[in-house]
Amino acid sequence: MKTGKLPKEDEMRPEYNRRDLGKGVRGKHYQEYTAGHNLVLLDPEVARAFPSEKAVNEALLSLIRIARASAGVTNSLAPTENVASNSTQ
Repeated sequence: MKTGKLPKEDEMRPEYNRRDLGKGVRGKHYQEYTAGHNLVLLDPEVARAFPSEKAVNEALLSLIRIARASAGVTNSLAPTENVASNSTQ
């Protein structure tokens, strides 16, 4: 059973010692992360329509196939392989 929140001046758990953690660096891995990911912010209404990342990707790929079939769209709309997403499938 939880007994309550730790004091605001130090929210770190007692088993951790701040001196042992060293100094943090803001944005240390930002460039590497963004290079391997294509992040998109969805409108709340759109986000509610899809239960997962996989559902969003399947819907968009389906739309691309429909667009190609109906309008003879060039390969410029061909889906690109996202290594990060494919590793979880």
